[in-house]
Amino acid sequence: MNAFQERLLFLYKFSRAPKQIGSFTPSSVFLAKKMVAPIPWNQVKYVAELGAGTGAITKHIGRLKNHDARVLVFEKDPHLRERLADRFTSFTYHADACKLQSVMHSEGIEQLDCVLSGLPFFNFPQQLRDQLMNQILVSLKPGGLFVAFQYSQQMKKQLSQLFELEDIQFSPLNLPPAFVYICRKREKENSS
Repeated sequence: MNAFQERLLFLYKFSRAPKQIGSFTPSSVFLAKKMVAPIPWNQVKYVAELGAGTGAITKHIGRLKNHDARVLVFEKDPHLRERLADRFTSFTYHADACKLQSVMHSEGIEQLDCVLSGLPFFNFPQQLRDQLMNQILVSLKPGGLFVAFQYSQQMKKQLSQLFELEDIQFSPLNLPPAFVYICRKREKENSS
């Protein structure tokens, strides 16, 4: 499938479920590179990608990861998930990011080194957002990275409360322009 066909498929999926997809076009190569840049790939053994879509970021994970690193990919749309599984055969695929912990348990993974997310958190009800954030937080090892892109800065407060918010980078060459949140799980939770 060429880039034009991929954009058409994404536009179609967006028109059917805009709150689930979040954008009318796949992530640009510029955004994908910003997402993977902060991660020390030579130290990553376990990684999860949430909301993989058409694989714009998945492709970079495949290129950068160690050969023995394990990758869990979550994509709700069955058609997109099947396409990803055909392209990246060594990764495991799952439908529901809210089941991150149970998937890790079934895969024999105790903690993740990093989580990358393209989920449109602000489109979700607060209860679902909280559930996803909890799954991410408990799944990451202390000091693990959570890198997520959003189309606004409306998640800044919630992310700052849960993680050490190291940086927010702007990706103007994405359609629509996006913010990349680089968050780190605190080594020890604040005792307040």
